[in-house]
Amino acid sequence: MVFLAVAARTAQSPSRAAHCRRRRAFCVLVLGLAHLLLGCSPSRTFEAIDVLEDIAAGPGPSHFKESTFEPLRRPVAYEVATRRHCGDLYEPAQPADAALVLVPGLTPQGKDDPRLVAFARSLARARFRVLVPDIPSLRDQKVRPADIRDIADAVVYLGPPFDTQPSPTLGMVAFSYAVAPAILATLEDDARDRVAFIVAVGGYYDIEAAITFFTTGNFRDPGTGEWRYRAPNEYGKWVFARSNTDRLALPSDRDLVGRIAERKMADPKAEVGDLVASLGSEGRAVYALLVNREPAAVPGLIAALPPAIRADMAALDVKGHDLSKLPPRLILVHGRDDAIIPASESERLALAAGDRAALYLVDSLTHVDLGVFGLSDFLALLGAAYRLLAERDAIAEAAHRPSVPAQSAAALSKIGLDGPPRP
Repeated sequence: MVFLAVAARTAQSPSRAAHCRRRRAFCVLVLGLAHLLLGCSPSRTFEAIDVLEDIAAGPGPSHFKESTFEPLRRPVAYEVATRRHCGDLYEPAQPADAALVLVPGLTPQGKDDPRLVAFARSLARARFRVLVPDIPSLRDQKVRPADIRDIADAVVYLGPPFDTQPSPTLGMVAFSYAVAPAILATLEDDARDRVAFIVAVGGYYDIEAAITFFTTGNFRDPGTGEWRYRAPNEYGKWVFARSNTDRLALPSDRDLVGRIAERKMADPKAEVGDLVASLGSEGRAVYALLVNREPAAVPGLIAALPPAIRADMAALDVKGHDLSKLPPRLILVHGRDDAIIPASESERLALAAGDRAALYLVDSLTHVDLGVFGLSDFLALLGAAYRLLAERDAIAEAAHRPSVPAQSAAALSKIGLDGPPRP
């Protein structure tokens, strides 16, 4: 769930924890010398190192936990235009510099997933006021167009009224299939001018391309347009099947497709011929898409899906929107070998958003879970953490609240910490 979920593994292994401390000390030394040589203050970069280490540590010990007070987590209930919601609010022990909506991924535990809770606490230690909304469909491992409105309502609740905000005061973080509704939520009229940035981890840009990958393993190279292949994680396509059972007209199809999905999720090699034989036309259309292996056949198979499924797909397709006018800036993080959503989707998203996007690709990120990473990945993730803090500070400065001194973006780019400069 959390993109740096090496946490528990690090905490359980004293030798690995010691290795991480030595690597952190080495990186602090190298980066400190680089900043001194470039003539700029290292404070924000050192804070980014602390934040990154704390996220990686999860609930385990870290320098950041030792040097800051524990944030307060409390349940909240809120209403926007008669729509009622609930969630958890994380308050930093010191005054917050910015607010942030953290959107849970497709996890049955939702806002209570221990990895998400640890991540929210790390963000709160970094002086973000963090709201984690409870979105029932995401807990059911489904993505629905209604999620767009639920996320936008969280933005409206957490942000100040339009007549009192001089500039966008919020950020957002989303993972995997929740990235699309999070981006689309910022295009809602009442949320459009409230969100300054989005951190998107492992998300998609083109829903047809995402389906093509998790069914066939094929994706197009963003540079050349040529087809590439990587073995996909087949679990994803059966989650897709199960999440769309309620979009099928016949109760028998809903039951059968759900049972096929459950059987395949438990064992990808399981035989399902007995269930397939009883499917109606809509159920067969869904099954035909999921067992197809030819990328050229995907558009036609999608066109044959039930209208309700196609309508949901169209509503959740980021590609259909002009992202050059997207209000927030994008901080995109993706694993190069992602077997759920290929990194090409974040690359295409970055191209569509233009200079409003900064892209960070890493080798050790398995969709949204991070393994043991080397120095190059550390620097890439540090760049993303640095930009997150830079966005926080920009919000604080716009509200006339002094925060960590600004760093030189040009100098940081020389040592590979920063992505494209913020507009």
